Amino acid sequence: MLLEPIEDQAFLRDTTAKFLADAAPPQVLRTLRDDEAGFDEAYWRQGVELGWTSLLVSEEAGGGSVSGDGLVDLSLIAHEFGAAAAPGPLAPNAVVAGALARSGGHDEVVAGVLSGGTLVSWAIDEDAHNVAAMPRLFRFRIEGTELVLDGTKRLVESANRSDYLLVTGVTPGGITQVLVATDAAGIEIRPMHTVDLTRRFSVVTFNNVRVPLDAVVGSIDTAAEAVKLQRRQAIVIANAESVGAMQRAFDLTLEWTFDRYSFGRSLASYQAIKHRMASMKMWLEASHAIADDAAAAVAADSPRAEKLVRAAAAYIGEYGSELMQECVRFHGGIGVTYEHDLHLYLRRHTLNRALHGTPAQHRRRVAVELDLESAVS
Repeated sequence: MLLEPIEDQAFLRDTTAKFLADAAPPQVLRTLRDDEAGFDEAYWRQGVELGWTSLLVSEEAGGGSVSGDGLVDLSLIAHEFGAAAAPGPLAPNAVVAGALARSGGHDEVVAGVLSGGTLVSWAIDEDAHNVAAMPRLFRFRIEGTELVLDGTKRLVESANRSDYLLVTGVTPGGITQVLVATDAAGIEIRPMHTVDLTRRFSVVTFNNVRVPLDAVVGSIDTAAEAVKLQRRQAIVIANAESVGAMQRAFDLTLEWTFDRYSFGRSLASYQAIKHRMASMKMWLEASHAIADDAAAAVAADSPRAEKLVRAAAAYIGEYGSELMQECVRFHGGIGVTYEHDLHLYLRRHTLNRALHGTPAQHRRRVAVELDLESAVS
């Protein structure tokens, strides 16, 4: 990231980078390809001790950040996650812990997430191409002192390892979120196939799942603003991860152009190669800048937050793909082999590009925001 970190932020970033380099090098990632969980429990607990899940939780609730700006601090960690194509459900645990802490009433679960002993995930999307700001089909029924859940959520990260799911649905007066234990009667979790070697996603089906009303996060009908914030935070994390993956792929490719010789000259000496590398560098630096700007806007709850975070996702998704494909082309045949590390970063970027909507869908959201601004002015 281009952010100029303060000393504590640099320490947090560098500590995470060193830990990931030691605990999750590419040779380890390859061994996790067929692992059902995608990550080791001891690895996750050690990462949590570095602060991975506490940055969006207030100090009063047991968390805290190093700079006073937890989302920006978290984006630094996410960048290192992307640069290492690291395993582990960083975004859902950090975002859900923050959401639970802000709403209050689920202190034991928050404490478990902060210690690494409890895993949580975020169940909002209802189909693989859902980019709606809010759930559309998943409805909660209120029967006496219980909420009843029927329906399906898709793209639920690490649901197979999570102890609780933060489920978003529609109630008669608005949007509601509820915390549901994954071992509750009526829950079925089926794995999905994903391109990333270590991140796992599932389809979660709720068949007449009943939870008490005190499982509601916040209050009934009032979660719309909270869900908007969670989505923006999740996109900020995905953007930072993607830029980290782009940076690593670019560095590998730049090094390759100096090492690889053709007709007695390094590839880097050819003018045509220089032009293409210059274009890639421009896309990369712009991605750094727009990701940082969006993170700062969401952290500050700026009126521009929605527009900026969607614009960043659109730009990084589109030009990140261009950069990744150029890196593969530069490497020639070796770039498409499983043994080369390049595909690890291509996979991470490709998954993040689709996770919260395509670039075209994000651009449409930006257009909506611009229309709203015009209407106000």
